[in-house]
Amino acid sequence: MNAEYSPIEKPAPYILVVEDSPIDFEIIMRSFKKASFNVPIHRCQNGDDALGFLMAQKNGGPNSALPTVVLLDLNLPGTDGREVLKVIKSDPGTSFIPVIILSTSNNDNDVEYCLSHGANKYFMKPISPDDFVSTISVVKSFWEALLSHQSVSS
Repeated sequence: MNAEYSPIEKPAPYILVVEDSPIDFEIIMRSFKKASFNVPIHRCQNGDDALGFLMAQKNGGPNSALPTVVLLDLNLPGTDGREVLKVIKSDPGTSFIPVIILSTSNNDNDVEYCLSHGANKYFMKPISPDDFVSTISVVKSFWEALLSHQSVSS
């Protein structure tokens, strides 16, 4: 008997963007496009939604997938980005996910807090569109290095 089956495909890598501002999210999306960074994006608009989404993905079925990278704003309604970062990095089921902070804060205490709690990179949100594209280009390079490392280790 020759049974046919279709293997469960691994979901495509994607970025979780946690950003409450519709304007900033639009700028991020335009910067992705201008940087030729074509990657699937899932957006959560606040920290509570982000944590709920991550836990659902972590505990979901075979087609559930955690994001490859989290792009996280700090100043969010409800649970703020600092707490989201702390929860992500303290949970063994999500602690391996790289987190990149993209915030309006240039406060040294915020930067130190985020880096000491496991953030991989910290960027202040740029003012000009060109600078925003440059920041997203750095995120793109990080993404490409991460995926090439993952394909080598698989």
